[in-house]
Amino acid sequence: MALTWSTRRLADLAGTTSKAIRHYHRLGLLAEPARASNGYKRYGTPHLVRLLQIRRLRDLGMPLAQIAEAGGPGDGFAEAVRALDADLAVAIERQQAIRAELAELLRHEAPVDVPAGFEEVASSLTEADRAAITVSSHLFRETAIRELREMTVTHRQLDAEFDALSADADEATVRELAARLAPVIRDLREIYPAAGDIGSFALGDKATAIAVMKQTVTDHYTAGQIAVLREVNRILAGHQGPDEPGAGPAGSDTEGPRAQER
Repeated sequence: MALTWSTRRLADLAGTTSKAIRHYHRLGLLAEPARASNGYKRYGTPHLVRLLQIRRLRDLGMPLAQIAEAGGPGDGFAEAVRALDADLAVAIERQQAIRAELAELLRHEAPVDVPAGFEEVASSLTEADRAAITVSSHLFRETAIRELREMTVTHRQLDAEFDALSADADEATVRELAARLAPVIRDLREIYPAAGDIGSFALGDKATAIAVMKQTVTDHYTAGQIAVLREVNRILAGHQGPDEPGAGPAGSDTEGPRAQER
């Protein structure tokens, strides 16, 4: 008599579960076995072999739907394996990139929420800086964010004074700091296109990106700091007219992270 097994015993032999076997039947991955006179399913070695093949493909990361479509060797199987290999290559590349980012976070002991590339200066960023940089990283193209990273790392003039500025700073203090900050911003605009018109680098709708950044600046920087940023824009624009709330150092009608004034 040929050796046969019940569903539970087959599951034990293959290192899976009865539930999984029934699921494979429903998907057409595993053929239904013959039944004994008492109505119970009796599985043979062909079922065991197929079940182990399915497990092997699952261990390699192939989705069940893809296994069902591939069938076996010579029936689209090679194409399915190549597709799986391509997917794994993309996943590995992404995982390697994540590991590199984690290594930078650990090296600089930076908070995990700091966007990639800003780990080196994370300890010097205020909560407002981090908020603005985080939002900018979502709204603007990598070209602009790359410039922002470079400005943040290499241009840090007057940061301490700006960070220490009180919310109720008087007009004279605001004007004095803005006067010293304006030449720094003017130079940055000449070097970095994004510092002069970051809205042009928006990933989506420019008006939306500008509005979101203005609100981010308004919500996270103090009234004194925003007053300085407005005054800088007035100086650089060459007039004394009122500025929009939340205007900042980047200088166009948007204003991104205060880090752009470094």
